[in-house]
Amino acid sequence: MKILVTGAQGCIGSWVVKRLVEQGREVVTLDVNDSLARLEMISGPGFVAKLDRRVGRIEDTAMVKTLVKDQGITRIVHLAAVLMPFCQKNPVEGGLIDVIGTLNVFEAARDAGREVRVVYASSSAVWGPTDEYGDGLLTEDMPVKPATHYGVFKAANEGNARNFFTSDGISSIGLRPWTVFGPGRDFGLTADPTLAMRAVANREKFQIRLSGFMDLQYVRDVADIFIQCLLSPVAGAHVFNLRGEVVGMEELRGMLDEIRPGAAALISVQGPQVPVAYRMSDAALVETIGEIPRTPLREAIVETIEKFESLR
Repeated sequence: MKILVTGAQGCIGSWVVKRLVEQGREVVTLDVNDSLARLEMISGPGFVAKLDRRVGRIEDTAMVKTLVKDQGITRIVHLAAVLMPFCQKNPVEGGLIDVIGTLNVFEAARDAGREVRVVYASSSAVWGPTDEYGDGLLTEDMPVKPATHYGVFKAANEGNARNFFTSDGISSIGLRPWTVFGPGRDFGLTADPTLAMRAVANREKFQIRLSGFMDLQYVRDVADIFIQCLLSPVAGAHVFNLRGEVVGMEELRGMLDEIRPGAAALISVQGPQVPVAYRMSDAALVETIGEIPRTPLREAIVETIEKFESLR
């Protein structure tokens, strides 16, 4: 088994690469640049020497196809993407990266000349605002109503994945993260909970730019779930919600103050609620691939703060 990880220098990508290499897997990484700051931060010096690293753009169709075919890739973890604020401001470029890039991955799998399975990052942004769905848990059979370009792009990727299975037999699993947090998360609007933890570790002031509720999902757990899906033999084109723990931003501020007294004086909360429903069920994921890792929220926050304190 030879595994390609796209978007390998991102937050989830760095953790997926770290965990795969720790398992002794053969990994090829692809990213738009060769910055290793996140991977070195979570793994330590010397780790990157074990990697076969490639630099390129995911929207480069010929490059992606050649890489998958010539390197004998049999599994792909596709994480290369730009996030919601970028897509709202630059929808054409965002679509090229998020949609065309994903089509390139599936075409590369189709044309590789061998069976290639794909696990890819969709997003909870395929859901609309909470008031579109009521108070029940969101399940995968409910209609998606994305309120952003980013959410529309991710919904399109889910549909294209289904069509690639129907027409070409490519099995895939798409996962819908909400707010991923932990060491390595430093970019995007929903990075603010992690940035607040870093500010507490550094004893600095920080304003969380979003209010209301988020479903916080620890990055190590998320990476392990991606790998669990990658190694699963299940056939078909599946899409699953990811679920962590739903918490209000003021509640998070209180938790930080309990963990590190005085944090409440450093952290403030002001801003809108993210226009994405957050009460998700992950029952279908567990039923399909088995039990998944669930680090308790407080424990994950403590680990994150302690990591930032060690770096300070």
